[in-house]
Amino acid sequence: MPDRFAQRLLGWYDRHGRKQLPWHHNRNAYRVWVSEIMLQQTQVTTVTPYFEAFMERFPGVHELASAPVDDVLSHWSGLGYYARARNLQKAAQQVMERFDGEFPGNQDELESLPGIGRSTAAAILAQAFQQRATILDGNVKRVLARHHAVPGWPGQTAVLNRLWQHAETHTPHQRVRDYTQAIMDLGAMVCTRSRPACEDCPVVATCEAYARDEVGLYPGSKPKKQKPEKTTWMLILEDHEGRVLLQRRPPSGIWGGLWSLPELDPAYNLEELADACADTFGLTCSEAIAQAGFRHTFSHYHLHIQPARLLTVGHTGVHEAPDHGWFHRDEALTLGLPAPIRTLLTEPAQAALI
Repeated sequence: MPDRFAQRLLGWYDRHGRKQLPWHHNRNAYRVWVSEIMLQQTQVTTVTPYFEAFMERFPGVHELASAPVDDVLSHWSGLGYYARARNLQKAAQQVMERFDGEFPGNQDELESLPGIGRSTAAAILAQAFQQRATILDGNVKRVLARHHAVPGWPGQTAVLNRLWQHAETHTPHQRVRDYTQAIMDLGAMVCTRSRPACEDCPVVATCEAYARDEVGLYPGSKPKKQKPEKTTWMLILEDHEGRVLLQRRPPSGIWGGLWSLPELDPAYNLEELADACADTFGLTCSEAIAQAGFRHTFSHYHLHIQPARLLTVGHTGVHEAPDHGWFHRDEALTLGLPAPIRTLLTEPAQAALI
C-alpha cells in the first residue's frame, strides 16, 4: 500500500517544489555529489553561485582530482567548513583511482569515499541513479521529528535511529528522485526552523507536533555549552614591493590547508610585535600599527582577531620556511583564503586602538 505521507508530499512537490536548481541540470553523480557537500550546513541561496563557479572551473571528477589544492580551496573560500573541500578533492582522486573515474552506484562504496556519509551517499543514489535510498539531512530530520513528535536532540544516537526508521518507512519505491528533493524542499520552504508555515504543509493533517500545538519543541535543541573566547594577533607584514607574507596552515584543524596571515601570541603588547617578528620570523620590521579588531565565530569557539600592520626592512627570507610566501594582494586573493583573511587583504587598512 503506498505511503500516504509520500503521496501527499509528492503532490505538493509537483505544484510547489524546486525543480530548476543548478544541480538539476545535466544531472549526474558528480554534480549531485558536489551540490550535496556544498549544501551541508549551508543554504541554497548561498551555495548557488559557488556551485556554478565550481562547475565552470571543475566540470568533472577528473578536473577536480587533478587540480592544485590551492585552486580548489580558492573556489571554496567563503563557504566555510574547509574540510569539506579537502575531502571533496580526496574523494575525486579516489574515484579516479579506484573506480576508473565513474562514481559507484552502491551505498557501501560511496560511503567509503572521504566526506560521504550515509545520507549523502543515499542522495547520490536517489538523485543521480534513481535508486531507492533513504536520506536524512538536517531539513529531513526537522520534518520527521515534528511529524512524529520525536523528542530529543537528533545528534543523540537513540533519537537519530528513530528518525532513520521513520525516514526509511516513508521513502517510496517510485519517484524516489522527486521524493528526496520534495522532503528537503518541505524542510527548507515550509517546515522551517523558525516560524514554519504549517498552514501550507501537505502533511499537516498527520503531524503529531502540530496536533499537540508543540511544533516549536521539535526537534530538540543541542545541549548548550558556552563557547570559549580566544584572541590572536594577525600580522599584515608588507615588504618594500607591497607584498604580504602569508603562511599555509597545517592540513588538519581550523582553516586546514588554507593560506592565512601569520599569528603571534596575544600576550605581546603592540610595541613588542616588531621584536617578536624578528625572533619568530627572522624579519626586521618597523613599529606595528594596530588596526580595527573583530570577532570571528567558529563552531566551537569565538576568535578575537587583532590585526597589526608592519613594514619589513631588508631581507624577507622568513628563515626560508617552505610554508610561507610573499604575495602581491591580487595574487594572494587567488589563493585559498579564509573569509576573514580575504576581508583583511581586501578592505583598506584602518588604524584603531585595540
